Amino acid sequence: MDNLSIIKQPIATELDEFIALFNQAMTHSDGMLSSALSFIKQKSGKRMRPILILLIAKSFGKISEVTQNAAVGLELLHTASLVHDDVVDESERRRGQASVNAIYDNKVAVLVGDYILSTALLYVSHTHSESIVRYLAELGRTLSDGEILQLTNIRNQIISEDVYFKVISQKTAALFEACCVIGASSSGATETQIEQARVFGRNLGIIFQIKDDIFDYYESSDIGKPTGNDLAEGKLTLPVIYALNSTGNQDMLQLARKVKDGTVTPSEIDTLVAFAKGNGGIEYAEKRMCELHDECHSFIDKHVKNDSIKAALEAYLDFVIKRKL
Repeated sequence: MDNLSIIKQPIATELDEFIALFNQAMTHSDGMLSSALSFIKQKSGKRMRPILILLIAKSFGKISEVTQNAAVGLELLHTASLVHDDVVDESERRRGQASVNAIYDNKVAVLVGDYILSTALLYVSHTHSESIVRYLAELGRTLSDGEILQLTNIRNQIISEDVYFKVISQKTAALFEACCVIGASSSGATETQIEQARVFGRNLGIIFQIKDDIFDYYESSDIGKPTGNDLAEGKLTLPVIYALNSTGNQDMLQLARKVKDGTVTPSEIDTLVAFAKGNGGIEYAEKRMCELHDECHSFIDKHVKNDSIKAALEAYLDFVIKRKL
C-alpha cells in the first residue's frame, strides 16, 4: 500500500463527505463564475490540508459537522489565497497547469478569489465555534502579512535565514498549523493537546515549504516551474541563503543582490543555482527538514494512540519529506 492510501485509509468515508461539501461550496449557477469555480475544482490537488484536519480530529476524538465545516472553510481560504497570489505574482502556471488569471484575466481572478473567500467565511460560521472563527480570521491576516513580508524582503539587501523562516512561518507553516489546531479543537481536545498539535503542524508546514524550495534547484515539468523560478521572482530560498552566508563569496553575493533588484539574468540564475548546489545548500536544507521530521515523529509517537491514525500521520510525514512534486 502506498503512502497516500495509508494516509486516507482511516478517514476514507469522512474524506468523501468533505469532498462533497467542498464541491457544493464551489458550485454556482451563473455563467462566468460557474465556469471559473468549475475550473478551480478540476485543479484540486491531493487534499493534503483537509486530510490533516480530519486525521488530527480523529486522533483526539471524532470528526464532527464542526470539523467538516471548518475544513471546508480553511480549504476555501487557502484556495482564495492561491488565486490572489497568482495575480500578485503575475503567474500563468500553477503546478504545471494554467492559473485562473491566465484562463480569464486578473479582474476576474481577483473577484473569483473574493467570492471564494466570502464562501469560506460562510462555512466557518456554520461551526458556531467562536474560537475556530477567530482562528481562521487570524489565519487570513497571517497569510496576507506573510505575503507582504515576502515582498518587503525582496527589497531588503540583508540576506537572512531568520527572515526566510519568518516568511514561511507566516505562509505555508501557518496553514498546516491551522489545520492541526482546528482539527484538535473541533474534536474537543484540551488546550495542552491543541498546543502540541499546533507545534506539530507548524513543523510539518516548514518541512513542506523547504521541500518545495528545494524543487526550484532541479528541472522538472511536473513541478510546473523552471529551475531558478524563485530566484527569477526575487526570492532567495534556504539552499542559496546558506551557501551565501557560509562562504561569504562576494561575487555570488553580488548576484544575489541582483536577484533582489530584479536585474538578474537567466545565466546568472543558473550560476547561483549551481553555486548553492555545489556549496552544501541542498544538504543543509535537507538537514533542517530532518531535524523537524524528528520533532514531528516524536509528537506522533507520544500523543497519537490510535494505531491506524498513527500509521496515517507517519505516512503523511514521510510523504511530505519524500514527495517528488
